Amino acid sequence: MAKDETEAKTVREYRTEELAEAAGIPVRTLRFYRERKLLPPPRREGRIAWYDEHHLARLRTVAALLERGHTLGGIAELTAAFESGRDVGQLGELLGIGWSEETPVRLTPEALADYFEGEVTPENLAASLDLGYLATDGEEIVHVSRRLLDVSSALVREGIPLSAVLETGRRVREHADALAALFTELISAHTSQDALPRLRPLAKSVVEAELTMAMDRLLAASPPPPAPSPGPDQTPS
Repeated sequence: MAKDETEAKTVREYRTEELAEAAGIPVRTLRFYRERKLLPPPRREGRIAWYDEHHLARLRTVAALLERGHTLGGIAELTAAFESGRDVGQLGELLGIGWSEETPVRLTPEALADYFEGEVTPENLAASLDLGYLATDGEEIVHVSRRLLDVSSALVREGIPLSAVLETGRRVREHADALAALFTELISAHTSQDALPRLRPLAKSVVEAELTMAMDRLLAASPPPPAPSPGPDQTPS
C-alpha cells in the first residue's frame, strides 16, 4: 500500500484534553457526558483514554441538541435509541419533530458524501448539526427529513454551494417559525389546541399557495433573459 494511502486510512485519535479542546468544552464537561453515557467509552491504552472522530461528532451532536432546547436526559434517551438500533421512523419525536410528517433517514458517511459530492466539509457538517438536520450514531448519520435531504441534494447538483443552501435553510426556519406561530395563534384563538394536528394541513396549503404566488410575482417582475446571439450561419430576420 502506498504511503499516502496508509496515512489517509490512519484514524485521528485524541487524548481527553485534546478532545475537549476540539469540541470547545471543558474537560470536566466531557467527563460528565461520559458518566451520563452520552459518549461511547474510549479506547484504553494503559491509563490513557483515546477518543476518535466519532466521539468528536457525538459531542457536536450533543451541543447542537442542547442549543435546540433538549435536556441532557432527552439527549441520553436519543443516544440510547440510536445505540439500541431503534427504527429510524421512531426517532422523530426524540429529535424534536413530534408528530411531523417528515421521515428521518439513516445514512452512512459514504452515502451522505454521495448526496453532496465534494461538499461534505467539517464546516457544513457543523452547520447541519447546529440546524438539527443531522445527528450522529457512531458509524452512521441520521438526517431529520427525507424531503429536506432530497431537496438540498438537488440544489447542490444544480451548482449551489451546500453552505449557501444551509444558510438559506436557517433563514427559512426563522420565517417558518413565525408562520407556525401565526397559524397556531389563529387556531387556538378560535378552536382549541387539540385541533392543531387536524387543521395543520390547511395551514400548509395556505403557505404553499402563497409561496407559489409570491414566486410567480417575482418571475413576472424579472426582466426577460436576453435573446441568444445569431450563430455564424444565421442572419437576423
